[in-house]
Amino acid sequence: MADARSNRSHHIVFVHGVSHGAWCWYKLISLLRSAGHRVTALDLAASGIDERRFSDLRNFADYNQPLIDLLAALPQGDRVVLVGHSLGGLNIAFAMDRFPHKVAVGVFVTAFLPDTVHPPSFVYNKVHLEDPTLPLWLDTQFGTVGDKENGPLSMVFGPKFVSLLYNRSPPEDFALAMTLLRPSSLFAKELESSSPLSASGYGSVAKVFVVCEKDEVLQASFQRWMIENNPVNEVRVIEEADHMAMMSTPEKLSQFISEIADKYASFINE
Repeated sequence: MADARSNRSHHIVFVHGVSHGAWCWYKLISLLRSAGHRVTALDLAASGIDERRFSDLRNFADYNQPLIDLLAALPQGDRVVLVGHSLGGLNIAFAMDRFPHKVAVGVFVTAFLPDTVHPPSFVYNKVHLEDPTLPLWLDTQFGTVGDKENGPLSMVFGPKFVSLLYNRSPPEDFALAMTLLRPSSLFAKELESSSPLSASGYGSVAKVFVVCEKDEVLQASFQRWMIENNPVNEVRVIEEADHMAMMSTPEKLSQFISEIADKYASFINE
């Protein structure tokens, strides 16, 4: 295993993707804590062990509130390394926009990377991910809860789609996912009508993108298109990673995050 031990201690905050929870980072939590870092993995609303249900959420802001609360509560002067996976790229982007002074670097792990010109859903529209009839979705079930006209479109992943996400991950992690995944949403309709993120907020924070070459959902070509659309400070590549890089290549991802933290996080959190 590559040595992820850092010369400095940083506060690393993990933000999961759609339908997942803090649990999906369990390997990275162990590796980075053993390397001396402070690590926080949070559950977004109605995710993981959060007590709310998807039907309790009105919008993306409700879904993202736990991350906003975490950053708002940071002591003055603290700056975190904010890591978002998949849909979590939009969660960290909104948080960076609101608290740019509290984020040393945003790390996008095969994650949606919005720009500061188009609505946040622009990255969905490029590949029509908001379309539930897209063959990619396989056995994912879609529906609406509450407000049938204006409520967010819900999604529940089926085993065929989950196997696509975890195509190179250990079977134990696939089994774990099938027991813990919860209904969620891309919030595509809402984000399509949202204003672009700001250049002075989100645009001002350093960004690193981790390309996962064997991702069969957000394919490497799409990941690189997002980077071309909104260039980042640095690109890292994991050749053997599927969509769930924290499961399929945890040592390499841990090493990258530790190196990124050392490079971009100037404030040392004890």
